[in-house]
Amino acid sequence: MTIFSIRPRNLKHFNRMAMKLYISGYGKMGRMIEKIILSRGLDYAGWTEAVTETDPALAKECVCIDFTTPAAFRENYKFLAENFKAVVVGTTGWADIRAEVVGYFEKCGTPMIWASNFSIGVNVFFAVTDYVSRMLGMTGGYSPYMLEMHHCHKLDAPSGTARSLADIVDANMNVETDIQSVRCGEIPGIHTVGFEGLNDRITMTHEAFSREGFAAGAVEAALMTENVSGVCEFKDMLLQNKDR
Repeated sequence: MTIFSIRPRNLKHFNRMAMKLYISGYGKMGRMIEKIILSRGLDYAGWTEAVTETDPALAKECVCIDFTTPAAFRENYKFLAENFKAVVVGTTGWADIRAEVVGYFEKCGTPMIWASNFSIGVNVFFAVTDYVSRMLGMTGGYSPYMLEMHHCHKLDAPSGTARSLADIVDANMNVETDIQSVRCGEIPGIHTVGFEGLNDRITMTHEAFSREGFAAGAVEAALMTENVSGVCEFKDMLLQNKDR
């Protein structure tokens, strides 16, 4: 029995060389994204730490990949929606205003792809967590918990990925999952989802070895925007659960 499949959805043929990519936020993730763009020979328009100062004439030709901070994104999302050809949002920490952000992008008619995590492996982890929690939600007798660990520079806690995982589990099991967060060292990201019963415990872990997987997924998302309309979550474009 096939649990899930990974395949692009709703995507037509597109010319990758005709698209200009632009980076908002030049921290570790921004530099990694730049490295991937250049290594693949894609059309690169540059980066900025002050996206609202970008020339609108340039912005309208570019897909902006945003990896800034929660505070910066809250200040900048209207400019992004009003001026760029399309936007990819990897910044987390804005879930409380998601409806407002989505509504504004839709009002402006600007395509946006967002994700709490652009790693392909994490998106598979989302699908596995969905499947397992659905089964346990039907059988009962298990209590979920979650642990997420990241580097000491990460500002939001719990992480956006942990919140996304908890949303999946909570919906399937009608519970509120307890999330424990740890910030230390230079850990790229570790997420553990557990289900404890009277007689056994199920644990599933995804561990990122570097940020390169996140960056590569963000670049792929930017290339997808040419044939996307509206606002899409990255995992919905990649994963299709056949057992729904």
